[in-house]
Amino acid sequence: MKYINLGKSDLHASNIGLGIMRMNQLSVSEAAKVIETAFDLGINFFDGADIYGEGQSDTIFGQALKETGIDRHSVYVQGKVGIVLDNRRSHDGLVFGGRYDFSRDYIVDAAHAELQRMNVEYFDSLLLHRPDPLMEPAQVAEALDTLQTDGTARHFGVSNQNPYQMALLQNSIHQQLLINQLQFSIMHTGMIDAGMHVNMTDDRSVDHDNGVLEYTQLHNMTVQAWSPYQYGMFEGVFIDNPKFPELNTMLQAIADRYDVTKNAIATAWILRHPAHIQVIVGSMNPNRLKQIVEANKVELTAQEWYDIYAAAGNALP
Repeated sequence: MKYINLGKSDLHASNIGLGIMRMNQLSVSEAAKVIETAFDLGINFFDGADIYGEGQSDTIFGQALKETGIDRHSVYVQGKVGIVLDNRRSHDGLVFGGRYDFSRDYIVDAAHAELQRMNVEYFDSLLLHRPDPLMEPAQVAEALDTLQTDGTARHFGVSNQNPYQMALLQNSIHQQLLINQLQFSIMHTGMIDAGMHVNMTDDRSVDHDNGVLEYTQLHNMTVQAWSPYQYGMFEGVFIDNPKFPELNTMLQAIADRYDVTKNAIATAWILRHPAHIQVIVGSMNPNRLKQIVEANKVELTAQEWYDIYAAAGNALP
């Protein structure tokens, strides 16, 4: 396993973290096996959110972590708050919000509730889950001060925010934003597409994210890549999907070259980026986790990286 410092912090975290969104589908003993496998593989970072499993994922994770006997201080635990759950839209293990709420009281109460469900003493990092267009920066600042002072969270970050949203928030809070959690994978490359199509008029020249990847690098923030094996918005995985024959042929050819699986190559493709991205994987399958972490055995060449990018349907200008 390889490790990176998250942002400017002293959090020396594995470059592959385990997301617990689907942990509510497991028993406590099954979840404990997943956590133990991850920890034995060198994964020391666990990512949660108060809406995952409508809160049940937090509970299962906390109980399972206790069952493993793993020292709390040997792992990093991250929470996320700010989405007000809409039970009517949530289905098949996926959860969606009815609105966002970055008010002072909501952030504080939601963080306390998630921490209690996890039954851990503190969050190493706490993220604001998506942007709230009704955000009052002064209220967020008060909330983060409260959570840091009372010991709920030690560090803070955001998810799915563009540079101006982060700059607006950073201008008001006392803490340094360490993290921006963003969707990024071989099949979700908008953050890099626009950078290669500057001064052009094709669809990929449209910068939907305002240079968010470059912003995080300039400000020493860590990007956490979520849904690293998905295409679309939870439409499905692209690995071994007959919809993507050219990509899977390329992934398999390179996987054979390194004697690893396509899961490892898809992960290594993200890790190859010089931004030192942390990949958040959501698999609850111990065997698949073993395949994924083999990405750290792979150092893709620049040509291999570009070959994979092209096989995913991306044309260079």
